[in-house]
Amino acid sequence: MTGIEVSPTIQVIAALTASALYIATYLSFVRLLRYPRNWHMPSLPACLATGGLAALTVALVSLSPNGIHGIDTPALVISAGFIAILFYIIAAPAIAFRPASRHIEFLARHGDTAGLWLLGPALVAGLAIPNIKLQAVLGIAMAIELARVLRQRWADRRRRLYPLNDRDQSVLETQAKGNLAAFRRRHGIRELVLSNGAASWSGCGKGTSPCPFNLYVNRLGLNTAPCCRQHMKDLSHFIAAALREMRVVHWLEGGTLLGAVREKGALLDWEDDVDISILLDGAMTWDRLAAGLTERGARDGYYVDPFEKKGFISISFDPPQPWPFRWERNRFRGEIRTDIAIYRQAVSHGERVLERRSHKGAMPATESGGYGVPRKIILPTSTLPFLDGVFACPNQPEAYLNLLYGDFRKVEYTYVDSGPAKARARIDTGGDPLVR
Repeated sequence: MTGIEVSPTIQVIAALTASALYIATYLSFVRLLRYPRNWHMPSLPACLATGGLAALTVALVSLSPNGIHGIDTPALVISAGFIAILFYIIAAPAIAFRPASRHIEFLARHGDTAGLWLLGPALVAGLAIPNIKLQAVLGIAMAIELARVLRQRWADRRRRLYPLNDRDQSVLETQAKGNLAAFRRRHGIRELVLSNGAASWSGCGKGTSPCPFNLYVNRLGLNTAPCCRQHMKDLSHFIAAALREMRVVHWLEGGTLLGAVREKGALLDWEDDVDISILLDGAMTWDRLAAGLTERGARDGYYVDPFEKKGFISISFDPPQPWPFRWERNRFRGEIRTDIAIYRQAVSHGERVLERRSHKGAMPATESGGYGVPRKIILPTSTLPFLDGVFACPNQPEAYLNLLYGDFRKVEYTYVDSGPAKARARIDTGGDPLVR
């Protein structure tokens, strides 16, 4: 014997410690994905914390079993490479919220099961390298991936069929160039059900995974799925009721206001979220607002995700999940949600404005580095019909839309890729091409 023999008990403890470190790293990473899927870069401290956990996991795995011979190089290489590849696969759906490269798009499209592609390599590596800590990390990682897929498959049994209206069908057939079966197969559209020449949609619900409509709407140019439209409507009414109950000044924003005005109270056909703005003023502070919405979301089954430093709150149709599953929602490619932007009163270039931190449309910059709208365009708020209800809106909604988009009466397929957008334009304009 060339070194100190390590007892089986110590080896088991080391393996359990390595597994716990991997679980902590995984949870930290999927929580980090809340930023890119909300169009923001994660903070440096959050990135360092996740990277530190990953480094600790690899360091523990790569230590030789007897502690005398230094580094177990094969275990170091395999554990570091395995975690890097698996986390890249896990991150793909969140990264693909922005225009992405072909391989990111491919991984995102298969994000529900892509983690299990590493099952074979993990099994081979675990058998080839007699390192119990490496085997434990590989085993727990694959167990997490398998459990997630099984939970998702079980939940998706509760999907129900929604009919496609004439408009949805027309857009679908245009983008598919008349061959719905080939289009469905090529893009992996599992929700599209074809039977006896008729098309319907296997819709998402509260307990299922969401439709990946970031792919279907933005990349393929389809209409928002009928289930997602219904859920956006329900979510909009929930938030409006909550804000009225809390006596918060609010109004429809962006593309949601555009649909309410231009489409006579309906969502845009390709809507991918609902935009509502809030004025923080007087007794309504950020903490009070976030706590009030979180409490109501937990009560009524909506997930509330505040981003104080970014100045907005994301509220999703899916219900809050118990720990440790609450952050795995960040792995889905798509969610039905409302983005709530926070405004505050300010003065810019001698004019009273309502100011937000993030950019929106052509909203002008303010002296303080934010973006603002003249106060008189918004306050006092007015109302307009929207989604079979009455919602608060800016005092001058058309002036507001002109400031954000210019000629808002002209249809522009914002966030839809150029190829599918041109195909959509031929439907809307009767054959006249539309220039974005």
